[in-house]
Amino acid sequence: MNRVPTLDIRRYDSEREAFVHEMGQAFQKYGFCCVSGHGIAPELISLAYEAFHAFFALPTSVKQQYHIPGTGGARGYTPFMVETAKGSQWADLKEFWHVGREIPRDSKYAEVMAPNVWPSEVPTFRTQALQLFDALDSLGVRILRALALFIGLPENFFDTIVDQGNSILRPIHYPPVTEKDVPNVRAGAHEDINLITLLVGASAEGLEVLSDGAWLPITTQGDAIVVNIGDMLQRLTNHVYPSTTHRVVNPLNGRTDGPRFSVPFFLHPNPDALLDPLPCCITPDNPSRYTTSLTAHEFLLERLRDIKLL
Repeated sequence: MNRVPTLDIRRYDSEREAFVHEMGQAFQKYGFCCVSGHGIAPELISLAYEAFHAFFALPTSVKQQYHIPGTGGARGYTPFMVETAKGSQWADLKEFWHVGREIPRDSKYAEVMAPNVWPSEVPTFRTQALQLFDALDSLGVRILRALALFIGLPENFFDTIVDQGNSILRPIHYPPVTEKDVPNVRAGAHEDINLITLLVGASAEGLEVLSDGAWLPITTQGDAIVVNIGDMLQRLTNHVYPSTTHRVVNPLNGRTDGPRFSVPFFLHPNPDALLDPLPCCITPDNPSRYTTSLTAHEFLLERLRDIKLL
């Protein structure tokens, strides 16, 4: 049966070579892999979800106060039916909130990494969001170490590239779908912008990845988190790691389904990191696919325009 594999990341310590090989192959085939055994406490995830649910349950007029126009949704609230998958004419059926990295305001990245805003109506939101951000950020670095080893790089190659990365935690609310919402879908077919995405909350049906020309459903069990390659890592590795098209489809049961919640963490490089293809990923069989040099921030702005957030 064709399915995205689930791998226990504890094997990185106990049987590293085999784990790195299996994870690398999974990402090369699907652009996706599910990761279990990560050690993020279920209580941390459930408390974060409680806070996010409480925010999205607020009146639209209250949520709208946290929308910051002209920023590409970098922080705070983005309303329902704003983000639009690249190339799609239909806006996504979702609303979301963005939490970014907390950095000193005298940081060299302060100009492009705005301070977070927090909903005063949900007192636990800030604490729970930042705890989940930090946990997923640490897990993401561990996954990048395995990905580095698979392509012949030093284990810690990515550590200093992402230590001040412009990463985003995105709690998403997909409201119940009604007939009037169609032909829009919860999230149109797209690829992610960043290095890797870690998704907490894929136990509900709806997430699908395009594999060998067919849509392959992904749901998780237990503590598993879905991880996928983004366009930045695809570019950096000269497509050795593919950024795979995926979507969130509408419920199939007469469109009376309840809401769906998920929380992806988009792990980004530091804003000034160059995304030029790595020499180890350029071969006679895979010549460099890019002739221009781009920083992570330049690439991000380009893509935010594509999806109508800027």
